[in-house]
Amino acid sequence: MDWKNKVVLVTGGTGSFGKKFIQVMLNEYHPAKIIVFSRDELKQHEMRIAGYDDPSLRYFIGDIRDSQRLHRALEGVDIVIHAAALKQVPACEYNPMEAIKTNILGSSNVIDAAIDCGVERVVALSTDKAVNPVNLYGATKLAAEKLIVQSNAYAGGRSARFACVRYGNVVGSRGSVVPVFLKQRESGRVTVTDDRMTRFWISLEQGVRFVIQAAENMHGGEVFVPKIPSMTVVDLAKAIAPEAKVEIVGIRPGEKLHEVLISEDEARQTVELPEMYVVQPAEALWFGRDWEKVGKPLPDNFRYASNTNDQWLNVEQISQIIAPIEADYLAGKLG
Repeated sequence: MDWKNKVVLVTGGTGSFGKKFIQVMLNEYHPAKIIVFSRDELKQHEMRIAGYDDPSLRYFIGDIRDSQRLHRALEGVDIVIHAAALKQVPACEYNPMEAIKTNILGSSNVIDAAIDCGVERVVALSTDKAVNPVNLYGATKLAAEKLIVQSNAYAGGRSARFACVRYGNVVGSRGSVVPVFLKQRESGRVTVTDDRMTRFWISLEQGVRFVIQAAENMHGGEVFVPKIPSMTVVDLAKAIAPEAKVEIVGIRPGEKLHEVLISEDEARQTVELPEMYVVQPAEALWFGRDWEKVGKPLPDNFRYASNTNDQWLNVEQISQIIAPIEADYLAGKLG
């Protein structure tokens, strides 16, 4: 795909993912135009003065809850990267309707506007918390995934195609535990909810490049899942604060011991490629199942979980990954 002739819009464009995605696009792919679509005028201003002032950039104030504004913003757009969401688990639990309005109804608005405005491709960001969800955030992202996948069926003869990318925790992103541990390190004590806890981890740049790969290769209806390593949360704490005492404080409501990226039921319609898994649409009514020709089926009862993963990061490897994040934190740049 030739990005140079494309107009790209990023919902949630001022977030951690959005900023990194735009940086990579500007430096390597040079689209005709990139539209930053987000609610917060201050964050857009801060992006501008931080150097995001390329002539190809446009800044749109808007909320994905506002369907009219989305229709206006998506006129002439070729590719939408849908990254806007409420993602803080405690905030979503305490404000459930707000999470539903943004993550579910907002995604529905993005779909409708994309179909009506002739957008070619939409890639929506999802999370491991959407698999067998135990909190509202995960439940809303599961619903959003279903909306995105099934929207291919009612795009009709329109050009729009929709796919999802689902991956684990992003190291150092807003809401990540890494800045929390860096702050706690100053007191000589870090808190871990359960010493058995494991998580999938991916860097911000890896996440961005995986989304770009999905946008280039999607047919419509897929959920793309990268092969990424696991780590224990205790090892993460040791890597960040080796001299600090680790205190176990008990698992929180809505929190899992281990995360899952592909469930046993999904595995039946999933194929494996060298660097990723592709969850194909359950119903072969339209497209999105051509991956069977290039990938291999998964064995019965396959489950891609953070505690049974075959890729693991040790303390030393974790330390290398978080070194630049730690440097940004010490320089006051994190966030």
